[in-house]
Amino acid sequence: MFNDIGPLELLTLIVLAVLVFGPDKLPKFIQDVTRTIRKIREFSDSAKQDIRSELGPEFKDFEFEDLNPKTFLRKQLENDDLGLQEIRSGFDLKREMTDLTDSVNGHGTAVPAAPQPPSGGRVDMTKRPDTPGPDERPPFDADAT
Repeated sequence: MFNDIGPLELLTLIVLAVLVFGPDKLPKFIQDVTRTIRKIREFSDSAKQDIRSELGPEFKDFEFEDLNPKTFLRKQLENDDLGLQEIRSGFDLKREMTDLTDSVNGHGTAVPAAPQPPSGGRVDMTKRPDTPGPDERPPFDADAT
């Protein structure tokens, strides 16, 4: 509940509580707050038990945390009845993107080998257009005309 409160913030809260309530009334105030929190927890637990008993034995493993949509989805996705793990493992995004860029650029389905860097150890990052051979025609873009 208070996972994001640092030690300096906690010290500031303690100093403010002492200043607001005073050293005389602070212990009584802390007891009242803890008693109230305890009663709220007891009320919540008894309400959960009443709901579970009213739902019957078929809902004996029902957890109220499952009503949170994130928890429900996580639990359903971990259950592999749909075969999602197989789909996930069979999907290679890098290969799919390479195939897509090759088909858009008209290179076919073969994946070109990565160019080897020159002997100087530097990689040439400039884009140089491929010069077509004497019998090749330049690529034609029907949408550009």
